[in-house]
Amino acid sequence: MEYSALGQTGLRVSRICLGTATFGVAPDPQEADRLVGAALEAGINFVDTADVYGNMPVFDRAGAPPAAERDSAEEILGRSLRGRRDEVVIATKANGITGLGVNDRGLSRRHIIRQVERSLRRLSTDWIDLHYAHDPDPDTPLEETLAVYDDLIRQGKIRHVGLSNHPAWKVTQAHWIADDRRLRSAPVAAEVKYSLLDRAAERELAAACGQLGVSVVPYAPLHGGLLADLGVLGRPVSGDQRFGAPGFPPEEVAVAREVDRLSREWGLGMQQTALAWLLSRPAVASVIVGPENVAELRADASAADVRLSMEQLEALTALKVEPPAFHHRAGDGPRQPSSASTDS
Repeated sequence: MEYSALGQTGLRVSRICLGTATFGVAPDPQEADRLVGAALEAGINFVDTADVYGNMPVFDRAGAPPAAERDSAEEILGRSLRGRRDEVVIATKANGITGLGVNDRGLSRRHIIRQVERSLRRLSTDWIDLHYAHDPDPDTPLEETLAVYDDLIRQGKIRHVGLSNHPAWKVTQAHWIADDRRLRSAPVAAEVKYSLLDRAAERELAAACGQLGVSVVPYAPLHGGLLADLGVLGRPVSGDQRFGAPGFPPEEVAVAREVDRLSREWGLGMQQTALAWLLSRPAVASVIVGPENVAELRADASAADVRLSMEQLEALTALKVEPPAFHHRAGDGPRQPSSASTDS
């Protein structure tokens, strides 16, 4: 396993991050325990969770207990890490709907403090390494959110702050606020949906993060499994269909088939190719994978050791071009991908 710097914190995190959104469903709690153990054995020291993961109805699946009867992903993860807490960097989040009350979500002082305290209990830990504001909250000024995070850092309950699903201007604004108010809560990481098939992060966010020294941490790097195994097309529910979306459009399937062809030609698995491409992108420190079993975890983890040539990277990049958010002058287009700095 290789490791990258997380922002400017001095922390080193594995290039592959274990995601836990579906813990309790696939994998079930027993398999999740094996999965965490296998991740640690593979050198993975970065784990991503959230206050609403694991027992969300949107992840219900035939054969699994209903959401109301499942433990949260944080509880499952906390049990799996007993005696090994110091080996991992834990990232969790707040802002998701956690109850029926009007204040049971958001980035207010009340909600963040309550959710951090609940996360600490569920994770059976005294501190959280990285806490993300899960989504923007239009009702709470960013100044208020960063101020409560600053208090929590001073109390030792969290160590660092991140922003999840926030646009580039919000990440930049957060740094301006933190600098102006001398806060310790300037974001060190930006979590965003990002893959070979979803390149919106390249319009502005990746460049902004590069300038600010913020790490980009992609989730859904295999695009709902389409970039891992074309067999996903045969599932009754695939892609974003669980969120009410139509699933994979034909143009995405066409790109995935070409990734599969190229991967076979290069002697790689699809997931190795897709993850290695993403790890080559500017500002990307680690990618969050969501394996359902140990075999999938090991396949995902192997991508950290894959080095694609510049020709291979260019061939993959050309499969789907993301238009810039602003006009580039002639000769001033986006730079070619460069390999991120890592160590063993």
